Amino acid sequence: MAFHKKTIRDINLSGKRVLLRADYNVPMEDGHITDDYRIKQSLPTIEYLLKQDCSVVICSHLGRPDGKVDKQFSLLPVARRLNKLLGRHVFFAHDCVGLEAQTAAEDLKPGQVLLLENLRFHAEEEANDKAFAEQLASLASIFVQDAFGVVHRAHASTDAITKFIPSAAGLLLEKEVDTITDVMENPKRPLVTIIGGAKISDKIEVLKKAIDIADFVAVGGAMANTFLLAENIDIGKSLAEKDDIPLAHEIIALARAKAKKQKFVFYLPQDGVVTNTFDKNAHTRIVDWDAHVIAEVESYPKSPPRSSMHINKDEMILDIGPFSGAFIAGGLQLASTVIWNGTMGVTETPSLNGPIGPFSQGTELIIEAMLGKFGSKPFSVLGGGDTAGYIQERGLTDSFNFVSTGGGASLELMCGKKLPGVEALEDKAS
Repeated sequence: MAFHKKTIRDINLSGKRVLLRADYNVPMEDGHITDDYRIKQSLPTIEYLLKQDCSVVICSHLGRPDGKVDKQFSLLPVARRLNKLLGRHVFFAHDCVGLEAQTAAEDLKPGQVLLLENLRFHAEEEANDKAFAEQLASLASIFVQDAFGVVHRAHASTDAITKFIPSAAGLLLEKEVDTITDVMENPKRPLVTIIGGAKISDKIEVLKKAIDIADFVAVGGAMANTFLLAENIDIGKSLAEKDDIPLAHEIIALARAKAKKQKFVFYLPQDGVVTNTFDKNAHTRIVDWDAHVIAEVESYPKSPPRSSMHINKDEMILDIGPFSGAFIAGGLQLASTVIWNGTMGVTETPSLNGPIGPFSQGTELIIEAMLGKFGSKPFSVLGGGDTAGYIQERGLTDSFNFVSTGGGASLELMCGKKLPGVEALEDKAS
């Protein structure tokens, strides 16, 4: 499905002052940017605007300052990084509205760039306040939305602003929507979907969508523990959402129903790395709970699966085990397309030495399979959020076909939901 909103290619931008909404919500430590992937992804749109002799005013958010000025969430470090990446001076305004912002915007000459301070220093941003949006709109004559990571929210800089100023999509937003929509609607098969994360409730809709469209669905991360509980597998003190057990039963029933009609694989881990602490020095062991919840759903036994006695009450599952990782990796060798959202273990636990933590081995095995280490290399689409964060940290972003800059936005788009920040833009036909 072709992108149906106006983009910067569809309008006359020559010499105009443009307000660009970018997503510069980047990871920071002690005031220093630890990963600039999102900033780099905004460059094609900025460079296109500069080639049209535009003056470019950029607005964004960073972190959760709760509507108050908080210097730890200042965008000044982003201005410095953007300065280096663009190879030209980037002016900075210490507010996003008011006299300083207005004066700085009006003083811009064609080919110059101004970055405004954090939008979320004002509570009106997340409240979708019209007066605040009108102040932002007064800074330019055209609004360009390129912040895919926030277009699933109706905020002043994603929704209300389009009521006051002509609007269009940037190149990144168009690419995100087109790529994700196409892979969900017209994937080259076989299609494998790998879903991790903590709560089933957070990804219930994408799980349902995956069962509907995919040929192989693998579940990992903490949410797999809730599925195991639903199948009477002891999980010790592993993180699980008991309130989500009915949802787990619902998902398993959907998978079984599909498997009765056609070849389909719904896979839950059958072994895991267990320990009694999150510490990187923890003693770990591999436990095979001999679950029957593997491979093709139609092969489930009619009798209830056996409860495992292998995981001690003070232990928890922090990663998928080697057999589970190998099974999923094997499935990836048959795939033409892979959609991946959510790591398989507690990847944030640091390692004793080297880049790979003690509970990242399952995720690493899947990465290796996706990147063709075992032969086949499928077309890969990665959702944003923790998945993108992990591969960015590993320096592997460019190894995949597409890595989304948005977590929640990519999930909602995968489910077929309309995104407020996209719907608010002008249609191509208008």
